[in-house]
Amino acid sequence: QVQLVESGGGLVQAGGSLRLSCTSSGSIFRINLMGWYRQAPGKQRELVAIISSGGTLNYADSVKGRFTISRDNAKNTVTLQMNSLRPEDTAVYYCNFHTLYGNDYWGQGTQVTVSS
Repeated sequence: QVQLVESGGGLVQAGGSLRLSCTSSGSIFRINLMGWYRQAPGKQRELVAIISSGGTLNYADSVKGRFTISRDNAKNTVTLQMNSLRPEDTAVYYCNFHTLYGNDYWGQGTQVTVSS
């Protein structure tokens, strides 16, 4: 079974940076959307950033100007560069691939903790 594997989470001070990466363990065909979501304790999972196969970007208002999403279609990889991190960015971050067939793939989640 194909899985998404995330890396790059960790502990950082406010104002610092982290880079998250996510790649598939096997082949996934016709990926349309690649995205990052996050879930903080006691809160619902929310969209952070998403990029379409055509390069259309969408960011949550709270991360605009600080986070950058990019994708490498040849490697089935999506990356989230997070700058100027804030304590409120603390959450478990999940990557997601959504295919044209309507299938969704999720990573296992990676913890990002921003200390004040």
